[in-house]
Amino acid sequence: MNLNLSGQKVAVFGAARGIGMAIAREFSQEGAVVHGFDRSADPANGFPGKSLALGDVTVLEEVRSFASEIGDVDHVVFCVGFGSGKFGFPFWNLSPSDWIRVLEINLIGAVNVAHSLAPRMAERRSGSLLFLASVAGQIGSPTDPPYRAAQAGLINFVQCAAKDLAPFGVRVNALSPGMVQTDLNQSVWRAGQALLKPEERQSYEEWGGAKIEKLAPLGRWQTPPEFGAMAVYLASEHARNITGQTLNIDGGQVMHS
Repeated sequence: MNLNLSGQKVAVFGAARGIGMAIAREFSQEGAVVHGFDRSADPANGFPGKSLALGDVTVLEEVRSFASEIGDVDHVVFCVGFGSGKFGFPFWNLSPSDWIRVLEINLIGAVNVAHSLAPRMAERRSGSLLFLASVAGQIGSPTDPPYRAAQAGLINFVQCAAKDLAPFGVRVNALSPGMVQTDLNQSVWRAGQALLKPEERQSYEEWGGAKIEKLAPLGRWQTPPEFGAMAVYLASEHARNITGQTLNIDGGQVMHS
C-alpha cells in the first residue's frame, strides 16, 4: 500500500524512546521528514529522523519555540506519557499533590502541543494530529488514578479538537496502548509489587504474562512497531474519513458493545 507520505513533515513529541521512536522510525521509512522533541535522549539510540530537540512539553514557550524552528508541518504526533508511580486503592492513598505533575505532562502537555501547531494547520487547511492515550483512560481501575484521569481527559480533548478542526480539513485521533513493554508499563509493575509481601512478588515477565492472560483476549503483548504502522496509516489519505476516534491496540482489552 502506497501511503504517499514521502517529503511530508512530521513533528513527533516523545520521539526518543519506546512507542514514540517506533512512530518516528516508521514515518522516516515512508520518506517523511521527521523532527523529534523529547525531554532527554540517549545518543546510542540513534534517532531515526532529521532532528531531535530537547524540551519539556509542559513548558509552552519551549513547545512554541520548537514549532517556530521547524516551521509548517503536515502531521503532529504526541507520544508522551507519565505516571505517578503509585498504586491508588482506594484513591485517597495518594495525595492530591501526586496528581499535579501527571496532569501537567499527559494532558496539559498535549494541549500545549495542540495550541502551538494546530492553528497553523487550520490556516493551511490540511494535516493530522495524533495523540497517544491509553486504555487506562477507558477502564476504571485502582492502578494510578491520576494517570487514568489524565488519559480520560486527553481522549475527550481529542474529540473536542477533532470537532473544532474538522471544518478546516484537519483530522485528530488517538491511539490507546494496552500492554506494551515500556518504562511506563514497568513503573505500574513496580508500584503494585511494592505493596506485596516479598514471597508474593512476581518478576516483570510473570506479572505481565498473568495480566495479559487475564485481560487481553488475544493473549499477547502489544509492540511499538504496531503503533508506528497505525500512525502512518492514520496520517495518510487512506484515513481521510477517520477523525475524533480512539483506536485501541490492546489485544482486545477494551470492547465497547
